[in-house]
Amino acid sequence: MKIHQIHARDLPDLWFQAVHDILDEGRRFQIDRGSYAGQTRLEYDYFIGHVTYPGTPPLIPDIPPSCGIPNPVEQDYIYGGPGYDRAYIEYLMSPRREPGESYTYGERLTRVPITGEKLWWWNADETDIIDKRTIDGKVLFQEEDRLFLNQIEWVIDTYRRFGERNNQLVLQVAHPSDHTLLDPPCLRHIDTRVQDGALSFFVYFRSWDLWNGLPANLAAIQNLKEYMAAEIGVKDGEMLVESKGLHLYGYAEELAKLRCLKV
Repeated sequence: MKIHQIHARDLPDLWFQAVHDILDEGRRFQIDRGSYAGQTRLEYDYFIGHVTYPGTPPLIPDIPPSCGIPNPVEQDYIYGGPGYDRAYIEYLMSPRREPGESYTYGERLTRVPITGEKLWWWNADETDIIDKRTIDGKVLFQEEDRLFLNQIEWVIDTYRRFGERNNQLVLQVAHPSDHTLLDPPCLRHIDTRVQDGALSFFVYFRSWDLWNGLPANLAAIQNLKEYMAAEIGVKDGEMLVESKGLHLYGYAEELAKLRCLKV
């Protein structure tokens, strides 16, 4: 297994290097299940990307006009605009879930039901087990007599209370029961760290579309990081991203070659 590592200055740099390298370093596989079943894709065995200044604009890829190809991500797709009913940032940072959607990242991050033993311990004031905090309508809130947690606000609140170097504060998207879904979430978690006065993210995707998915995901995740850093009262920091399934679908190979001048 080959671990492919990239050090990038900003998000467009990370995307370009990853697209450029996968044309030579990626292994070709047939897709047996899920999106694009029956087609092939180029895939890294394992990918690690370290971005030093992820907040440097623009956040989406840089496509020179001479390439003659569209940007894989439109600005309005990230922030909202004509033709888009929901901005991708909303998909990541709000609990809104439409009929037919089995989940959204935002619902998993901002509307987590407290159930089972955890709820019993909460109601029983088992403070040797549970970090019981005030139900304030923001970090913790109730709807129809059910208790919910907003992970984003919990992490912000915890850093404010206890300071940096806390290794417990992971924004978790994956559930064990996701094994039952035909298309479980690709984003599994966003780990966090406040160090040297800055908030950094450690992002893991189980499977990741390089051409469209990576730039859209990371632009939105960077906006989330900037929001959280401002709320905590620290600087915006670095980003480390990993995936065991970063890939380029067959339809995008010719576009990638055009962008990288490898035609």
